Amino acid sequence: MQTQPATTWLQRVMRGNIVKQILAGLILGILLSWLSPDSARAVGLLGTLFVGALKSVAPILVLVLVMASVANHQQGQKISIRPILLLYLIGTFSAALTAVIVSFLFPSRLHLVAAATDVVAPSGIVGVLEGLLMNIVANPVDSLVKGNYIGILVWAVGLGFALRHSSDTSKKLINDMSQAVTFMVTLVIRFAPLGIFGLVASTLATTGVGALWDYAQLLMVLVGCMLLVALVINPLLVWVKIRRNPYPLVFICLRESGVTAFFTRSSAANIPVNMALCEKLGLDKDTYSVSIPLGATVNMAGAAITITVLSLAAVHTLGVAVDLPTAVLLSIVASLCACGASGVAGGSLLLIPLACNLFGISADVAMQVVAVGFIIGIVQDSCETAINSSTDVLFTAAACLADGERASLVPQRD
Repeated sequence: MQTQPATTWLQRVMRGNIVKQILAGLILGILLSWLSPDSARAVGLLGTLFVGALKSVAPILVLVLVMASVANHQQGQKISIRPILLLYLIGTFSAALTAVIVSFLFPSRLHLVAAATDVVAPSGIVGVLEGLLMNIVANPVDSLVKGNYIGILVWAVGLGFALRHSSDTSKKLINDMSQAVTFMVTLVIRFAPLGIFGLVASTLATTGVGALWDYAQLLMVLVGCMLLVALVINPLLVWVKIRRNPYPLVFICLRESGVTAFFTRSSAANIPVNMALCEKLGLDKDTYSVSIPLGATVNMAGAAITITVLSLAAVHTLGVAVDLPTAVLLSIVASLCACGASGVAGGSLLLIPLACNLFGISADVAMQVVAVGFIIGIVQDSCETAINSSTDVLFTAAACLADGERASLVPQRD
């Protein structure tokens, strides 16, 4: 009898509003980092475990869900991948173009000094495309281990098509596996408040915010561009698609996907969170099980902004003249580079040298710009991932709503 109250309390916690719990974890993490930095660094293990759990379950989730969706797809059943992909590409290019305009209105300059780094950037667009092709033909087991989502998607789709003509028993087994993996993902996501608590506490206690003041203007341009895209450009694209007020959907995606992505700083790790949100919104599982992992690979508006703003900051610092055609070309290159960025923390920074190459900026100087990116990464990469990941759900929902699905603009309660 004495254990019943504890059990009831635990059930309430597990069934409670996870967004409110994450907000509570955020506030407690800030307080702990202020009151006891040593304790805050210690609880960072909670954040590390949470991000590790997300990264471990995401590849399996993508493989099983995509394979199950393709295998069970009925002839004539409608899915909305093509319009979603179009939204992804338009959204990424629009973000890069917005970053060009804002960077010219508010030019930033860097303190370029010698900076040692052991990272290796791609040598050109051809290198990026070659890497993408090699990811497509990668070993499936190796893809699962390394989180190569392009390779996972290709194998999942291929196996799904191969299993479309299998027996009903085999298809039922695949569906059961899909439900089992979904249960594990749901279980991991329920620990998000603890993970966010640990991430916030340890990050603030370790890095602080004082080092960021030297790059305040650059950060303001970066974050301003991302806010403009998130609150103006993306809603406009969604409105064109669904012809109704887009902001309820925009705010839901930012709140329930963007917040988690902000702290995990990994589009790949946020795939399970986005899958769960799509389910809450009542979207077609056959559609979002493909579009969400695809978005984590190619829908990179935040990365396009980062590449553009930092490249133009180097241009302004060195006094390089830029005309309008070159600026538009930069938007295209930044969009292509962003689509080749890895879905891990800091993945877009290594593609900055490709954009800098347009202006004849040497690799040594470009890598110094990359080093600046890592300095401000605590804010830049968090905001970038938040807009990247939340937009995956936003554009998926917009395409589904445009096709007449009864997607709910108010998520169902857990």
